[in-house]
Amino acid sequence: MLENDSYHTILKPSEEVLFKDKNSKFFGYAFPIKSENDIKSHLETLKKQHHTARHWCYAYQIGTEDIKFRANDDGEPKNSAGQPIYGQIQSYKLTNVLIVVVRYFGGVKLGVSGLINAYKTTAQMALETSKIIEKTINREFLITFDYKNMNKVMRIIKEKQLKIVNQKLELHCEIEISVRKKDAQTIFNLFNQLYEIKIKSLSD
Repeated sequence: MLENDSYHTILKPSEEVLFKDKNSKFFGYAFPIKSENDIKSHLETLKKQHHTARHWCYAYQIGTEDIKFRANDDGEPKNSAGQPIYGQIQSYKLTNVLIVVVRYFGGVKLGVSGLINAYKTTAQMALETSKIIEKTINREFLITFDYKNMNKVMRIIKEKQLKIVNQKLELHCEIEISVRKKDAQTIFNLFNQLYEIKIKSLSD
Protein backbone atom coordinates (compact mmCIF):
# COMPACT_ATOMS: atom_id res chain seq x y z
CA MET A 1 0.00 0.00 0.00
CA LEU A 2 2.83 2.42 0.81
CA GLU A 3 4.71 3.06 -2.41
CA ASN A 4 8.06 4.15 -1.02
CA ASP A 5 10.12 3.26 2.03
CA SER A 6 8.93 5.99 4.36
CA TYR A 7 5.69 6.68 6.20
CA HIS A 8 4.06 9.34 8.37
CA THR A 9 2.93 9.00 11.96
CA ILE A 10 2.63 11.27 15.00
CA LEU A 11 5.50 11.97 17.37
CA LYS A 12 3.60 11.84 20.66
CA PRO A 13 0.03 11.82 22.04
CA SER A 14 -2.00 14.85 20.99
CA GLU A 15 -3.42 17.42 23.35
CA GLU A 16 -7.00 16.79 24.43
CA VAL A 17 -9.42 18.60 22.11
CA LEU A 18 -13.11 19.36 22.67
CA PHE A 19 -15.88 19.77 20.09
CA LYS A 20 -19.45 20.66 21.17
CA ASP A 21 -22.72 20.31 19.28
CA LYS A 22 -26.24 20.68 20.79
CA ASN A 23 -25.03 19.98 24.36
CA SER A 24 -23.12 16.85 23.30
CA LYS A 25 -19.40 17.00 24.09
CA PHE A 26 -16.78 15.16 22.01
CA PHE A 27 -13.28 14.82 23.45
CA GLY A 28 -10.61 13.81 20.93
CA TYR A 29 -7.24 12.12 21.39
CA ALA A 30 -4.58 10.85 18.97
CA PHE A 31 -1.84 8.41 20.03
CA PRO A 32 1.19 6.93 18.28
CA ILE A 33 0.97 3.12 18.57
CA LYS A 34 3.12 0.10 17.72
CA SER A 35 0.78 -2.80 18.47
CA GLU A 36 -2.82 -3.70 19.25
CA ASN A 37 -1.86 -3.94 22.94
CA ASP A 38 -1.17 -0.20 22.90
CA ILE A 39 -4.76 0.37 21.72
CA LYS A 40 -6.17 -1.62 24.61
CA SER A 41 -4.21 0.28 27.23
CA HIS A 42 -5.12 3.73 25.79
CA LEU A 43 -8.82 2.77 25.69
CA GLU A 44 -8.74 1.47 29.26
CA THR A 45 -7.12 4.70 30.47
CA LEU A 46 -9.71 6.87 28.68
CA LYS A 47 -12.60 4.76 29.99
CA LYS A 48 -11.37 5.37 33.54
CA GLN A 49 -10.83 9.06 32.87
CA HIS A 50 -14.28 9.48 31.22
CA HIS A 51 -16.19 6.81 33.14
CA THR A 52 -19.52 8.68 32.83
CA ALA A 53 -19.29 9.13 29.03
CA ARG A 54 -21.70 7.35 26.68
CA HIS A 55 -19.43 6.30 23.77
CA TRP A 56 -15.70 5.72 23.23
CA CYS A 57 -15.43 5.53 19.44
CA TYR A 58 -12.10 5.00 17.75
CA ALA A 59 -10.16 4.08 14.63
CA TYR A 60 -6.61 2.96 14.14
CA GLN A 61 -4.13 1.89 11.50
CA ILE A 62 -0.96 -0.13 12.17
CA GLY A 63 1.78 -1.28 9.84
CA THR A 64 3.77 -0.06 6.88
CA GLU A 65 3.57 -2.96 4.43
CA ASP A 66 1.13 -5.32 6.11
CA ILE A 67 -1.58 -2.82 7.06
CA LYS A 68 -4.13 -3.48 9.82
CA PHE A 69 -6.95 -1.05 10.56
CA ARG A 70 -10.23 -0.91 12.38
CA ALA A 71 -13.07 1.58 12.85
CA ASN A 72 -15.35 1.12 15.90
CA ASP A 73 -18.71 2.91 16.33
CA ASP A 74 -19.10 1.74 19.95
CA GLY A 75 -22.90 1.85 19.92
CA GLU A 76 -23.36 4.86 17.64
CA PRO A 77 -25.33 4.28 14.38
CA LYS A 78 -23.34 2.19 11.86
CA ASN A 79 -20.52 4.11 10.14
CA SER A 80 -21.41 7.37 11.90
CA ALA A 81 -18.34 7.44 14.20
CA GLY A 82 -15.51 4.99 13.52
CA GLN A 83 -15.48 5.51 9.77
CA PRO A 84 -15.34 9.35 9.88
CA ILE A 85 -12.47 9.05 12.41
CA TYR A 86 -10.65 6.56 10.15
CA GLY A 87 -11.23 8.91 7.22
CA GLN A 88 -9.04 11.50 8.96
CA ILE A 89 -6.21 8.97 9.45
CA GLN A 90 -6.40 8.32 5.68
CA SER A 91 -6.71 11.98 4.83
CA TYR A 92 -3.48 12.77 6.72
CA LYS A 93 -1.87 9.59 5.23
CA LEU A 94 -0.85 8.29 8.66
CA THR A 95 -0.13 4.86 10.07
CA ASN A 96 0.77 3.50 13.55
CA VAL A 97 -1.84 5.85 14.97
CA LEU A 98 -4.98 5.55 17.12
CA ILE A 99 -7.66 8.24 17.39
CA VAL A 100 -10.29 8.01 20.12
CA VAL A 101 -13.32 10.31 20.40
CA VAL A 102 -15.20 10.17 23.70
CA ARG A 103 -18.82 11.39 23.60
CA TYR A 104 -20.97 12.72 26.41
CA PHE A 105 -24.59 12.77 25.20
CA GLY A 106 -26.24 16.14 25.77
CA GLY A 107 -29.88 15.03 25.52
CA VAL A 108 -30.45 16.20 21.93
CA LYS A 109 -30.03 13.73 19.06
CA LEU A 110 -27.70 14.94 16.33
CA GLY A 111 -28.83 12.59 13.56
CA VAL A 112 -26.40 10.55 11.47
CA SER A 113 -25.06 13.51 9.47
CA GLY A 114 -24.53 15.49 12.70
CA LEU A 115 -22.66 12.57 14.24
CA ILE A 116 -20.48 12.08 11.15
CA ASN A 117 -19.55 15.76 11.24
CA ALA A 118 -18.85 15.73 14.99
CA TYR A 119 -16.61 12.64 14.94
CA LYS A 120 -14.79 13.75 11.78
CA THR A 121 -14.18 17.27 13.15
CA THR A 122 -12.99 16.04 16.56
CA ALA A 123 -10.57 13.56 14.94
CA GLN A 124 -9.28 16.33 12.66
CA MET A 125 -8.79 18.69 15.63
CA ALA A 126 -6.80 16.00 17.49
CA LEU A 127 -4.50 15.53 14.49
CA GLU A 128 -4.11 19.29 14.04
CA THR A 129 -2.57 19.51 17.53
CA SER A 130 -0.21 16.57 16.76
CA LYS A 131 3.32 16.78 15.42
CA ILE A 132 3.41 14.63 12.27
CA ILE A 133 6.77 13.04 11.48
CA GLU A 134 8.22 10.99 8.63
CA LYS A 135 9.95 7.70 9.43
CA THR A 136 11.77 5.28 7.14
CA ILE A 137 10.91 1.61 6.67
CA ASN A 138 14.07 -0.30 7.56
CA ARG A 139 15.46 -3.80 7.26
CA GLU A 140 17.63 -5.35 9.99
CA PHE A 141 20.64 -7.56 9.24
CA LEU A 142 23.02 -9.55 11.43
CA ILE A 143 26.65 -9.62 10.32
CA THR A 144 28.87 -12.31 11.85
CA PHE A 145 32.66 -12.51 11.42
CA ASP A 146 35.92 -13.22 13.22
CA TYR A 147 37.69 -10.37 14.95
CA LYS A 148 40.50 -10.34 12.33
CA ASN A 149 37.94 -9.17 9.71
CA MET A 150 36.72 -6.24 11.83
CA ASN A 151 38.30 -3.56 9.63
CA LYS A 152 36.61 -4.82 6.46
CA VAL A 153 33.18 -4.72 8.13
CA MET A 154 33.66 -1.37 9.89
CA ARG A 155 34.92 0.27 6.69
CA ILE A 156 31.62 -0.46 4.90
CA ILE A 157 29.57 0.57 7.94
CA LYS A 158 31.43 3.89 8.06
CA GLU A 159 31.40 4.53 4.29
CA LYS A 160 27.69 3.79 3.97
CA GLN A 161 26.84 5.50 7.31
CA LEU A 162 24.93 2.45 8.51
CA LYS A 163 23.12 2.45 11.82
CA ILE A 164 24.41 -0.10 14.35
CA VAL A 165 21.58 -1.44 16.52
CA ASN A 166 23.61 -3.93 18.58
CA GLN A 167 27.14 -5.21 18.62
CA LYS A 168 29.13 -7.91 20.33
CA LEU A 169 32.83 -7.54 19.59
CA GLU A 170 34.83 -10.50 20.86
CA LEU A 171 36.91 -13.17 19.08
CA HIS A 172 33.73 -13.96 17.19
CA CYS A 173 31.86 -10.73 16.42
CA GLU A 174 28.22 -9.93 15.75
CA ILE A 175 26.91 -6.58 14.55
CA GLU A 176 23.23 -5.88 13.97
CA ILE A 177 22.56 -3.07 11.48
CA SER A 178 19.42 -1.24 10.37
CA VAL A 179 19.25 -0.26 6.69
CA ARG A 180 16.66 1.77 4.82
CA LYS A 181 14.52 -0.58 2.74
CA LYS A 182 15.52 0.85 -0.64
CA ASP A 183 19.23 0.30 0.15
CA ALA A 184 18.81 -3.11 1.81
CA GLN A 185 19.65 -5.34 -1.17
CA THR A 186 22.77 -3.32 -2.08
CA ILE A 187 24.10 -3.45 1.48
CA PHE A 188 23.33 -7.16 1.76
CA ASN A 189 25.28 -7.84 -1.46
CA LEU A 190 28.25 -5.77 -0.27
CA PHE A 191 28.69 -7.87 2.88
CA ASN A 192 27.65 -11.12 1.23
CA GLN A 193 30.53 -11.00 -1.24
CA LEU A 194 33.16 -10.53 1.48
CA TYR A 195 35.29 -13.55 2.32
CA GLU A 196 34.70 -15.08 5.81
CA ILE A 197 31.85 -12.67 6.58
CA LYS A 198 28.24 -13.80 6.92
CA ILE A 199 25.13 -11.62 6.73
CA LYS A 200 21.53 -12.67 7.33
CA SER A 201 18.25 -10.80 7.35
CA LEU A 202 16.46 -10.38 10.69
CA SER A 203 13.40 -8.79 9.11
CA ASP A 204 10.38 -10.84 8.08
